[in-house]
Amino acid sequence: MAFETETIEEPKDRLARLNGELRQASAQTVLRAAIIREWPGQLTYVSSFGAESVVMLSLISEVDPSLPILFIDTGMHFPQTLDYKDEVIDRLGLTGVRTIAPNETERKVLDPKNMLWKTDADACCGLRKVRPLEPALEGFGAWITGRKRFHGGARMNLPVFEYADGRYKVNPLASWTQADVDLYLEQRNLPRHPLVAQGYPSIGCWPCTQPAADPNDPRSGRWVGREKTECGLHVDRNERPRVF
Repeated sequence: MAFETETIEEPKDRLARLNGELRQASAQTVLRAAIIREWPGQLTYVSSFGAESVVMLSLISEVDPSLPILFIDTGMHFPQTLDYKDEVIDRLGLTGVRTIAPNETERKVLDPKNMLWKTDADACCGLRKVRPLEPALEGFGAWITGRKRFHGGARMNLPVFEYADGRYKVNPLASWTQADVDLYLEQRNLPRHPLVAQGYPSIGCWPCTQPAADPNDPRSGRWVGREKTECGLHVDRNERPRVF
């Protein structure tokens, strides 16, 4: 008696299928396909609750407001970010937000005075962002990001679907422009992060975030004076600098 075996789709084949099918699709269509069809119960969104995060959070709330959302509390967020997070959760009715944090024992050993950012920003991001996220992603086959090509740098060639470190990434807003973001915010009357009005178009931890130096580069206020352009969450594990 012959038994049918389930065909397992290889990552490269799945990426080719998804990017071929959904490369030009709307963010809403991409999200619905990811949440309902591709990774039901295995998908999360990692959100900083920063300058543009409310756009993706709003889109998600329209499909599944209970979707798991991971917020990394680095211990270095602006107070405005923490207040804004609570406002957005309440406004959108999000019920799946989980807060994750650095290992406190490790932090006390490696950064007892909370000044590591001054001497080694990569090590600080590794301690406070990258390593806390890895165990939090266990059990998820894919995660959503809010990255966009217009942010520049390594994001300029961002595909809608990626595969890295054994997990898929979904980038529904990859093709959005600043005008698209602003229009969506206006049409939905969504609350803006209070620091945006003070010249912060991209918002991370307070020690490494300043108002944008270049109005045409929304990330020009991040890690000013350093070669660093990414915190490490979206850098392949094998390409991250060794920090400890």
